[in-house]
Amino acid sequence: MLDDLGDSLLELVVGDPAHEGEIGGIVIHDPDDEPVQPPAALVLGVGIRGKELPELVRDVGKRGAVGLIVRAPVAVTPELDAAVAESGLALLGLRRGATWAQLTALLRSLLAEGDIGPAEAESIGGLPSGDLFAVANAVGALLDAPVTIEDRSSRVLAFSGRQDEADPSRVETIIGRQVPEKYAKMLTDLGVFRELYREYRPVVVNPADLGADSISMQRVAIAVRAGDEVLGSIWAAMDGDVTPERTAALQDAAKLVALHMLRVRAGADVQRRLRTDLVSTALEGGAGARDALSRLGLAGKQVVVLAVALRAEHPVGEQAAGDTSDLERVADALGVHLSASVPSSAVAVIGGIAFALLPVSSGAHGSDPEERVARLAEEFCERLGTRLPVVVGIGGTAADVSGVTESRATATRVLRVLREGYASRRVARLPDVHTQSLLLELRDLAAARGERPVGPIARLLEYDERNDSGLADTLEAWLDALGDVRAAAAALFIHPNTLRYRLRRLEEVSGLDLADPEQRFSAMLQLRILAPR
Repeated sequence: MLDDLGDSLLELVVGDPAHEGEIGGIVIHDPDDEPVQPPAALVLGVGIRGKELPELVRDVGKRGAVGLIVRAPVAVTPELDAAVAESGLALLGLRRGATWAQLTALLRSLLAEGDIGPAEAESIGGLPSGDLFAVANAVGALLDAPVTIEDRSSRVLAFSGRQDEADPSRVETIIGRQVPEKYAKMLTDLGVFRELYREYRPVVVNPADLGADSISMQRVAIAVRAGDEVLGSIWAAMDGDVTPERTAALQDAAKLVALHMLRVRAGADVQRRLRTDLVSTALEGGAGARDALSRLGLAGKQVVVLAVALRAEHPVGEQAAGDTSDLERVADALGVHLSASVPSSAVAVIGGIAFALLPVSSGAHGSDPEERVARLAEEFCERLGTRLPVVVGIGGTAADVSGVTESRATATRVLRVLREGYASRRVARLPDVHTQSLLLELRDLAAARGERPVGPIARLLEYDERNDSGLADTLEAWLDALGDVRAAAAALFIHPNTLRYRLRRLEEVSGLDLADPEQRFSAMLQLRILAPR
């Protein structure tokens, strides 16, 4: 990480940056909310200064963090030095001028390679497939110059090392991950982009033609093409003549970069399909589930399953069965939301439900992992708003393959209660809706066996059907109010005396004895389970 970003963004303050294994994820420290920190995390200490720093170093070190990044400059005191030595992590400084958002995006780009799939990465031209940073470093080594790879909108997709050898404008471009608008306008006015996208040879830009003090080195650029389509460009900051050898090296590099850029473009769809297959296999259990969890990076971890869906009344329910665009957007939004707190989580749409596998650990002060997951889900629903009304069912904590399957079944069971409106919650665990879930299962069993209301309730429903009297609704309201006539009357928007008359009438019609607790329970159960709703 320091090799790729150290020149322009990061500096090592104190500590050893070498350690076994890979960085487990990026976590932004929030002093007001306990973060969900994966093992071997890199923690971003936004706004942490002075006396707070040694305490934070010790805290994140106890949680297994391998590095902490704070804003430079950092004053190294004996207390801070001792805290770093005790925690065993590396303390890094973010240079002035770079934003936390830029750093987070860059770090996640670097860590994304190899998130899914076997350890043996596919290669193109001897470099990891789609790893544009590796390609940029290779091209930079061939040309003996710092290079950037940019898209058609002059956004920096990747850059090589040694960027500090270039001029201030290049450093500004790297920090912003975008060619500044003033420089892009200069290049456009000079016709550089027009020539670049028309020619198949390198284009040389003389810094004197741009007339900017911050640009002192010559730029050599070449377009990256896939057939007739221009994908982007390679820019090298180097002085001297563009020799035939340099021209050939740039033309060969452009062909290689095109293959990697196409791989990156296709990679999103390929990763989505692969992730869906892996998540599906892990949730179903069976022979391949253990391997699927391993490839998702979840082997040996405690996992909680989330089941997310749109409410049953949402218009998506009226669309064609294959139209899941709204649900796909919900799944993508959920993936983005979880990536900030649980980077190693996996989200996929399976069978009309967006499932998420979240690795969890026992938090400080004995906090319940499922409660933390519930808080994450509540935050997601709040951020999504009312345009896409979602509900989230949360399964139990699973420690193995069979536990993951059970957690999925629990999450799906909870989700059904929420989707069909038997609970007003947006997010729920099984203890929150256990009774409603049992009633739904009893309704399913009764429907499968062809059960129908019997006795007094059957007579009452037949009378209502013939006379449209609504006596069954009166009985249900009275039972729900625990016999409180005023509360039941208010729920039905009628006068209490009217309700008393209806209660006497339904007893006459059905033969039901409302003073008998067994008959009241039987009536309530039949109305809940057997009566049409």
